[in-house]
Amino acid sequence: MTKLAQWLWGLALLGSTWAALTMGALGLELPSSCREVLWPLPAYLLVSAGCYALGTVGYRVATFHDCEDAARELQSQIQEARADLTRRGLRF
Repeated sequence: MTKLAQWLWGLALLGSTWAALTMGALGLELPSSCREVLWPLPAYLLVSAGCYALGTVGYRVATFHDCEDAARELQSQIQEARADLTRRGLRF
């Protein structure tokens, strides 16, 4: 099962549970304080997921490591390619 399928199954399970509780399909009589929290719950979850994603991206950018050895190797390969192309008659 792919990660997307796992997320979709989880969202379907949460969504159907939320719908059953808010629409009264289970026959449960919830107190008004629970219903007041239950109705905007998807919006709260969406905002929480957005904050988590933003925090994760910010953390990954802040802790990103530069590959200095790979950069030097790439620069030397570029210089070799330029020298080869100059030898073949291409002018930069």
